[in-house]
Amino acid sequence: MVTDRTRPAQAYPDAAALLAWYDRHRRALPWRALPGEAADPYRVWLSEIMLQQTTVQAVKPYFEAFTRRWPRVGDLAASPPEEVMRMWAGLGYYSRARNLHACARLVAHEHAGRFPAQEAALLRLPGVGAYTAAAVAAIAFGLRAVVVDGNVERVVSRLHRVETPLPAAKAEIRRLADALTPAERPGDFAQGMMDLGATICTPRNPACALCPYLGTCAAQAAGVAAAFPRKTRKGGNPARRGAAFVAVRVDGAVLVRTRPPRGLLGGMTETPTTDWTAGADVPPDDAGAPLAAVWREAGAIRHVFTHFPLELSVRRADVPVHTPAPDGMRWLPAADIAGAAFPTLFRKVLAAAGC
Repeated sequence: MVTDRTRPAQAYPDAAALLAWYDRHRRALPWRALPGEAADPYRVWLSEIMLQQTTVQAVKPYFEAFTRRWPRVGDLAASPPEEVMRMWAGLGYYSRARNLHACARLVAHEHAGRFPAQEAALLRLPGVGAYTAAAVAAIAFGLRAVVVDGNVERVVSRLHRVETPLPAAKAEIRRLADALTPAERPGDFAQGMMDLGATICTPRNPACALCPYLGTCAAQAAGVAAAFPRKTRKGGNPARRGAAFVAVRVDGAVLVRTRPPRGLLGGMTETPTTDWTAGADVPPDDAGAPLAAVWREAGAIRHVFTHFPLELSVRRADVPVHTPAPDGMRWLPAADIAGAAFPTLFRKVLAAAGC
């Protein structure tokens, strides 16, 4: 961290400036309580799980659909896990959906439908990490907790001009955020920091002139706000390749299977594919096909996961209505395709195959 000499005299960031700004400019979000209202722990928890590595705009329709379908945590707990996965399809990071359902069941059955308030107890819930526990404790229960997400990391790194690159700077940034977090209105402070990072202290071209910390931000004072947070340069990951097979019966049913419950896209519905191999060529013709048929090229799709891009050659075969499904697979009726728990990747595969 830079020394005090880099700051304007008598200028230090404080929570009051942020809270005053938040009172005027807070975002209206479907999971956020209105001023003067008590926050609903269920809605806070649900939104925080959905918002992990996902944008606000992407989450809004899913949050609204989930809360219409399951307005209370007990409703979610009583639903079959397959229904939760189906409703989650397209939002990505599917382990979140599995943990979401497991957490709802634990809260319903072991906590009488009430989320615990303390961070330590929240951390024992499935899928709840340090950030989510702190966010729920602060926003839903008004307890002082240090809430640090990507937006907060960016704001704090600029306020104090933290030269250590991320991720090595995380501990230092958390310590600085702790020093800034107030005992009064900790939930509003946490949400205010998130809103500031999302709307003013943005990754590129921060609107410093509109910031409540103008004059107390070390990076802005030096004219280098956009250069923070410092980040360690990452190497690229090679593309993985494979083939996807879309078998379609005369009645429109499609051959599918369910992915293993753990791992990438766990528990979701997919069409059969070959292994996805880094640096390999696409398998030729019908190599790896799930059943004997006349397979034709139906195009190719590209999909980017967090850690690697994937390229799939899509092949389609039209088969008789009485064709048996191989072991571990099933025929999905045409009428059920739209509502099935296909992740975005396999929606692309089906679209390429004309389904």
